[in-house]
Amino acid sequence: MKKVMIVCVMLMSTLAFAQNKVDEERMQRDIEVAENILGTLIKQQAGKRSFFPIEVQGSYLPGYGVTFHLPSEFFGNMFLIEGDGDNWNFEPPIPVEPVVPGEPTHPVKSYSYSYSTSEEKARQEGRNSARGKARTKISRNRGSNSDSSRNAYNEKLLEAAKNFIADYGDLLTQLPSNEKIIITNKGESRNFPMVWAGSGGFEKRKQTILTVEGTKADVNQFRQGKITRDQLVSKLHIMNSEVSDELQPDLELLSSIFNRLYSRDLSRTFFCDDNIYYEKLKDYGAVYHMQVYASSQIDDEGFYNMPTIHLNDVDQQARDKKVKELYPEFEKNIKEDLLEYGRTVKSLKDEEVLTFDVTMTRCKGCAIPSSLELSVKYSVLRDYSSGKISKDAAMAKINIKKGPEQ
Repeated sequence: MKKVMIVCVMLMSTLAFAQNKVDEERMQRDIEVAENILGTLIKQQAGKRSFFPIEVQGSYLPGYGVTFHLPSEFFGNMFLIEGDGDNWNFEPPIPVEPVVPGEPTHPVKSYSYSYSTSEEKARQEGRNSARGKARTKISRNRGSNSDSSRNAYNEKLLEAAKNFIADYGDLLTQLPSNEKIIITNKGESRNFPMVWAGSGGFEKRKQTILTVEGTKADVNQFRQGKITRDQLVSKLHIMNSEVSDELQPDLELLSSIFNRLYSRDLSRTFFCDDNIYYEKLKDYGAVYHMQVYASSQIDDEGFYNMPTIHLNDVDQQARDKKVKELYPEFEKNIKEDLLEYGRTVKSLKDEEVLTFDVTMTRCKGCAIPSSLELSVKYSVLRDYSSGKISKDAAMAKINIKKGPEQ
């Protein structure tokens, strides 16, 4: 009887595996079709004003889901919106000559000549005066109009994302029911976009992180008539958070600490080169971006130095072997460091999240993740710091998401 039960369990496991097996070619085709649909929905939401292309890039992470990455800003990193919501006036920045390496960039020179009588001169001065008053009014209202236009666009983008998941999420036929559909502009740029402010030059503009996340299971339930569309939409996890451009001393300090911890001379696994930066998201928390390396290439013949373990002139095979050996220790260390040094942060609220988004060193065929995302609620860090929970209990509350294997 016991043997029969074992055989039944094995058969059920095999059947479940077969059902969850993903046809990679079909998955890629579904994603490409979905990219086009989502881009079209965004254009339709934006209406006739949207004459810039919307680039959507989708990717599948087994065990997690499909993520669609959107551009981080409406028109890219440089644009101007003036006037009210129904009368947009686009003024491009002054064109520049092609940049020659080592040479400064100069505005394109433009010359014009005119001859006018005194009467014509008076009319021209009147026109100039009117333009000056109009520009002054526009300048005063530029900030509020820009923010209003951005907020309106973000709402349209969120609406398009919700419609996509509800109405077209089932087209991802290869996506298992326990996995997610995510639409986000997160992680696209570390710089605040620049707005062309006319005679005032370029100005920094606040950035917003948007994410809409749902599960294939909820989409399936909606398609089967088990829940309504409104119920499906209510189940979506939505983040619409503004990135703060104000310096936070405690967040700056944590960035400095991790830059030092993972410097070439102090780290014993992978290192970073002072490239850690953070984004403070309103009502969400803080996200740190970090890229780590295992080695420095010393020539074109494929030899490397590995400063953290004091190895020099190693070939590709030896280098990759060491990377595989170092990865588990790196993952363990960064979780502990997030817990121990994350306690230095004081400006977050209990329900806000401290996240480290790590791009891993390249190692083709090493079967290590291409990225790591570690996150923990600030309340966990606070409770650990005050002794309310043990280190093991706090470590267990750190969420970790691994990117595709290399």
